[in-house]
Amino acid sequence: MLNRAMQRQALLNCTLLTAMRPEELDRLLAMASERSVRRGQTIFLKGDPGSSMMAVLKGSVRITTGSPDGKEITINIIPAGEVFGEIALLDARPRSADASAIEDCDLLVIERRHFLPFLAANQDLMLRMLAVLCQRLRQTSQTLGEMVMLDLPGRLARLLIRLADDHASRTPAGLRIEFKLSQRDIGTRVASSRESVNKQLQAWRDAGLVSLDHGYITLREPDQLRALCDME
Repeated sequence: MLNRAMQRQALLNCTLLTAMRPEELDRLLAMASERSVRRGQTIFLKGDPGSSMMAVLKGSVRITTGSPDGKEITINIIPAGEVFGEIALLDARPRSADASAIEDCDLLVIERRHFLPFLAANQDLMLRMLAVLCQRLRQTSQTLGEMVMLDLPGRLARLLIRLADDHASRTPAGLRIEFKLSQRDIGTRVASSRESVNKQLQAWRDAGLVSLDHGYITLREPDQLRALCDME
């Protein structure tokens, strides 16, 4: 078992669970279980019952779906310390995408059948969670509006800055995002093609704004990238 502090921090990184008080979070952890999956193993498939939320304690997870022409599209990459599938705790609808392990993973699993009775017995917590969900919806609407207004360099810069804010370590070269990003994955997250993303990243590399190292990206001049998407 990984230590309890790591488990608590992983759950606190879930927007939905930020409404919980420490004692409530400890009660939820007492209901949790752990699951280990190997690299490349499927965690769940689109259409599977939405019966649980998972936190990545070690490794990373890819969330994908299929395009109308049969291609696989990466929706998100979940690194260690992040959660996925949390909406299933509330609505139990079938999974809307596939999830698979990019590398060997340890997952913390919260089952809906345990979570709902816990929530139903605490109406104050239910109201706090509703407020968090409303705020999340507002942020999503704002993000969609920003995507419409920004060109590709702006969208790409915004993505890299947000990833760096959440998942980067400071090195002599700059801010290094601590998990691999394929250009295809990036393209699906900024609504652009892999080729266009590659061209923009190469231009930024030549200009000294970023460094590229086998899927890892280091922001050498984050302030200049922030200026491209007006995030000052």
